Amino acid sequence: MLIGLLGKANVGKSTFFSAATETMAQSGNFPFTTIEPNVGVAHVKVDCACKNLEDRCGNNHCVDGTRFIPVKLIDVAGLVPGAHEGKGLGNQFLTDAMQADVLIHVVDISGSTDIQGQPISIGTHDPLEDIKFVEEEFDLWFKQILDREWHKLTKEIEQKRTKISEGLARRFTGLGIKESEIDKVLTAMSLKAKKPIEWSDSEIMKFLKTIRKSSKPVLIAANKADLCEDLGIIKEISEDYPTIPSSAETELLLKKAAKAELIEYLPGDDNFKGKADIKLSEQQNTALHLAKNVLTKIGVTGVQKILNTVIFDILNMIVVYPVEDETKLCNKNGQVLPDARLLDSSSTSKDLAFTIHQDIGNGFLHAIDAKTKQRISADHQLKNGDIIKIVSTLSRG
Repeated sequence: MLIGLLGKANVGKSTFFSAATETMAQSGNFPFTTIEPNVGVAHVKVDCACKNLEDRCGNNHCVDGTRFIPVKLIDVAGLVPGAHEGKGLGNQFLTDAMQADVLIHVVDISGSTDIQGQPISIGTHDPLEDIKFVEEEFDLWFKQILDREWHKLTKEIEQKRTKISEGLARRFTGLGIKESEIDKVLTAMSLKAKKPIEWSDSEIMKFLKTIRKSSKPVLIAANKADLCEDLGIIKEISEDYPTIPSSAETELLLKKAAKAELIEYLPGDDNFKGKADIKLSEQQNTALHLAKNVLTKIGVTGVQKILNTVIFDILNMIVVYPVEDETKLCNKNGQVLPDARLLDSSSTSKDLAFTIHQDIGNGFLHAIDAKTKQRISADHQLKNGDIIKIVSTLSRG
């Protein structure tokens, strides 16, 4: 699974990446600071299954019953208008971004950067323009991909050498767009009954927009929200896009302070605590006071909330805990709840087996629900929080 982080230059997306992954990405207030995509590991935050046990699991990713599950995050090159024509690093940007399963569009909600990403006075740029231009770049890029082989495709369909959905899926195969997704859109738009050569330009663009939205869902990270005098713009954007206010800079500051053991803070918390035995410098006190003001204004820094939202609300994932001993809920080394897997909500027990190892899936016999101690079949649909033992004829390779 891959989460793409996108946006124009200088909106704080590299800071968001650093805050989310605790990996320092190069950042600066000029376009194309990010040239090659930065790839790192972020975490989603859930209540661990051990919260219902007498003792905590002791997993390195569990903090007193709060489990952090790794996800991959890619911060791609800054986007500028005309990217679909190759301007800036457009071709690279679009190719990198389209590999993701879901996209976080980091927007400077304070309006302090112009369309090119240059710093300007707060409130003098409309963030809605940024959202619109990014969508247009993707749509025009999709159109270019289709245009390159449109004549060939229509000919194949007329000669009945391919079906419409199959032919279109082949054109977008590099973007991870499934034939089933294309077929669903064609049906909804009543385009199956029409020959592609008869489709109007408006029908083609509507089809491409719909495919883009369904295959590459986007959440708006309304960054620099702490700089806004009026947060009403967020409510306005939320009518059309899932939108969460954020301050990536504050999250990064708090994580650094927690790592230095100056404060107690868990990502996603709405507050932090100073440590009684730690004496802070004047500069540290000032920085943490500003961080407190941000949390008072927008509730949380938003970074953790954004990650959780794209995984659990947009991609509709669940967390399942595979174990080797269904009685002690541990692996062969005795570690309790050693692993937590993110799976599609439609996943079955056999799907879980394949995520553990190809051989385990190939030799699948049955599974055991550790909570009920009942045997479950290959097509049993899993639920969030399930603890599952897989019984297989084959062990790992």
